[in-house]
Amino acid sequence: MNVTELMSELVLQIGIILFAVRLGGRLVKKAGIPQVLGELMAGVLIGPYALGGIVLPGFPHGIFPLGASGSLAVSTELYAFATVASIILLFASGLETDLGLFLRYSVAGGVIGMGGALVSFAAGAFCGVVLLHASFMDPRCLFLGILSTATSVGITARILSDQKKMDSPEGVTILAAAVFDDVLGIIMLAVVLGIVALVSGHAGGGLSAQAILLIAGKAFGIWLGFTALGLVFSKQLASFLKIFKHSFDFSVLALGIALILAGFFEKQGLAMIIGAYIAGLALSKTDIAAVIQERIRGLYEFFVPLFFAVMGMMVNVQEIFSAPVLIFGAVYTAASILSKVIGCGGPALLLGFNGKGALRIGAGMVPRGEVALIIAGIGLASGVLSNQLFSVIILMTLVTTLAAPPLLNAALRIPGPGTRKPVKDEDSAQAVWEFENDEIADLVVDILLKDLRAEGFYVQMMNIDEGLSQARKDDIALSITEEESAVTIETLKTDMPFVKNAVYEVILGLADTIQKLKASADPAAMRKDLLDKDARTSRDLLSLIEPETLSLELKGETKEEIITELVDILAKRGKLLDRDLALADVFEREKAMSTGMEHGIALPHGKTDGIGDIAVAVGIKKKGINFNSMDGQPSRLFILVVSPKKVSGPHVQFLAAIGAVLKNETLREMVINTATAEEAVNLLRKKSTTPP
Repeated sequence: MNVTELMSELVLQIGIILFAVRLGGRLVKKAGIPQVLGELMAGVLIGPYALGGIVLPGFPHGIFPLGASGSLAVSTELYAFATVASIILLFASGLETDLGLFLRYSVAGGVIGMGGALVSFAAGAFCGVVLLHASFMDPRCLFLGILSTATSVGITARILSDQKKMDSPEGVTILAAAVFDDVLGIIMLAVVLGIVALVSGHAGGGLSAQAILLIAGKAFGIWLGFTALGLVFSKQLASFLKIFKHSFDFSVLALGIALILAGFFEKQGLAMIIGAYIAGLALSKTDIAAVIQERIRGLYEFFVPLFFAVMGMMVNVQEIFSAPVLIFGAVYTAASILSKVIGCGGPALLLGFNGKGALRIGAGMVPRGEVALIIAGIGLASGVLSNQLFSVIILMTLVTTLAAPPLLNAALRIPGPGTRKPVKDEDSAQAVWEFENDEIADLVVDILLKDLRAEGFYVQMMNIDEGLSQARKDDIALSITEEESAVTIETLKTDMPFVKNAVYEVILGLADTIQKLKASADPAAMRKDLLDKDARTSRDLLSLIEPETLSLELKGETKEEIITELVDILAKRGKLLDRDLALADVFEREKAMSTGMEHGIALPHGKTDGIGDIAVAVGIKKKGINFNSMDGQPSRLFILVVSPKKVSGPHVQFLAAIGAVLKNETLREMVINTATAEEAVNLLRKKSTTPP
């Protein structure tokens, strides 16, 4: 297969994947299931082991044939896209983590996160030891251990928000522990990959404990060194990026730094995602972090769902339902759930929580997600994990993600506090602010979060798509949700006065800024400038009306005949590239809604590839015809506007300009009854220069 064929197959595959993941995500979201599972299952459905492998005309091996590489079920080119997606995902995760500020207050979260990560790692690796009949240091066992550690905080955050428990002691502890869990997972991945490389290199011989410690220390040292450098020089890094001025430029270059670090870490025998995470972590404490998150959002939405689909495509549907996979998957999944409940719940009992609170925290740490799938993909691509083990991991991810909501909801419904000692007033309160539009709500939330950060709050974006975030400082916790033009903040009753005052200060500051802006401007001068500009624009646009494209006596007796006659006027004057295409596009627009206006005017128009530049044709039918006008009266004056599809401004501006001109009843009658085309054009152009 030559390069052109490879690329045509790739772009076709990507297009199909984009539609599949969007449909899959929307379907499961309606059922209350996390969107990531819909994207994953969409990949399974269209993958080479399912519909993608069906032979079709022109596709002898299916649209998604099995990859030529023995370890990959998809093509190398498609897997490359998934790799870039994993880098973007971990870079975004790093940006959302403010490690320095987080360490100031979240001792409980750190201890619980470490407990959950260590116990989960041990449980996952031990499953491998028992079921694979292998040693603890076997690369497969180490990968099963690391895959058991990662928690998907977005799923838990949504549940806590729905149950109004984001600001509860258990809620803030779960969210804090999940962040520590992610950081520890990255550290452990670096160490495990170093050990795996060493073990694989000595497959035929013994391996001393000293050698293992040495390579583990090297991997940890590389991670720690680059993380420390990134955090120490984060401001200098941000200053360097700001040299490129425009936010789009420095945001793209920030992603470029993540890609460079990702490649460097891979060359050192570590995973690319570790380098990407460190790049995001380094920039997370800078003032451009939020801007970068916003600017790369489009890339995130394009690439990341594609990654989940590719992971689903590598699942062998027959193997996942085979007895060995189901048995292994059931044991591994049970161990993954219990290890989080015990590993996180146990330390919680030692940190002031009772049995109810410990159960809630453990259940909240159960769901796995994005990071687990990325690590699984690394293991499969490197040959450490077989297709059967990969299927086991997918099964574990699906079950833990689906089981987490009912488990956590059940734990939260158990009556009574989750702490041994009362902590303030545990009754929560909610305040809602309705603003004029979405833009104002966005502005208020952005300024509020910025002010909270300045006050020493740790602010965490829990779910960007659904406008969900949390802020915490000491024992004050706020849950902030933005839904269209409404902003809802939930906190304890005792902290609500602080919240209302903070929002009031934001609104007051915005009002003051607007007043200063008004004071610094001269409304009269601005209005004059706008009117002058509008007059110039109208003159320029109405100059498109020419005597050569104006007919005083249209012959048509129906809407279709009139439109065809006007299009033919443009065609005869050489204004069209493709007469038939232009006519078809104008008719298509007319089908959507009639362009018959009031007072005998009709403005048929359309955008088409059949024209190179905007053109106008004018026609008069004195007795009028039925054009399905808004007032039911016959239309007598017809103005056709045709413009290229890729041009948006002049088309709409011309319609607005001519509509404003024809509001004058006297002018309309003069144009309709004029004797020559030149007089009609002069009337229209003269009116456009008359001041209002």
